[in-house]
Amino acid sequence: MSTVLITGGHKGVGLEAVRRIASQGNNDLLLAGRNMAEVKAVIDELATKYGVKIKGVNLDVSSMASVRSVAASTRDMVDRGEIAPLQVLLLNAGAQFLGPIRYSVDGYELTFATNCLGHFLLLNLLLDKVQEGGRVVFTASGTHDPDTMDGKMVGKAVEPDANALANDGRKGKPLPGGTRYSTSKLCTMMYAYELDRRLRARQSSVQSIAFDPGLMVETGLVRSAPPVAQRLMRTSVMKTLFRMIGITMGSTPFSGDVLAKLAIDPAFAQASGKYIQSHNGRLIEARSSTMSYDERRARK
Repeated sequence: MSTVLITGGHKGVGLEAVRRIASQGNNDLLLAGRNMAEVKAVIDELATKYGVKIKGVNLDVSSMASVRSVAASTRDMVDRGEIAPLQVLLLNAGAQFLGPIRYSVDGYELTFATNCLGHFLLLNLLLDKVQEGGRVVFTASGTHDPDTMDGKMVGKAVEPDANALANDGRKGKPLPGGTRYSTSKLCTMMYAYELDRRLRARQSSVQSIAFDPGLMVETGLVRSAPPVAQRLMRTSVMKTLFRMIGITMGSTPFSGDVLAKLAIDPAFAQASGKYIQSHNGRLIEARSSTMSYDERRARK
């Protein structure tokens, strides 16, 4: 047995993935989320239905102290044999914050802290605990590519400068919320590729995979949009329109199934450095944005 750790596994695409992983019965699960009532409800559901060993930890991925605490407790649970050794890190939690700019408890722009800094820190604190042959899967987004309709609709990504993004709005006008989101996902893509390069350089068999679940209007990702806009986006008319104009559409059931496969399916045992996309009901290996392959920027 081994353990799959997932952030944001108590709702949306993460929950669908967790249900599928649990149904296989071959892995322990560690759910990291900030709403422990929801996390506990998922634990009770899956433990009862599938008999799997599943635990929850309280994680606010935008808080560096919270990330450090979860990493320490995870290492301790592994060392004590309370959970099986880590096999997979699903860095899945994410959010888009529209409206006035907001900052994390550490003073970092909230989108960048949530989508990038927390996962980057968690990964670095736990990577040495991931078994050989294990996997790290980043939930990215097609919005990172400014040459696609996904990127154009949300807001074109800008230069992936970590210091500037973390301190956005401190001096001068802040970036629009959509641009903050798309740029955070560009950084996620670059993390995934740079991690792959570094793993290969040290001859590790751990895989680093980037995954785009597609636009899923039924999830809470657009929860910061006005209620009227949220309801409109969920209509069949708007979903059809999105497809017609070239938006990459996903769905919670299909994209969740793909995320589960990326975690545990032997078919993806050699998928490191790849960008996998849930594309209008199809699973494809896609090419990401031109800038995402820039090794100098990724190293920085």
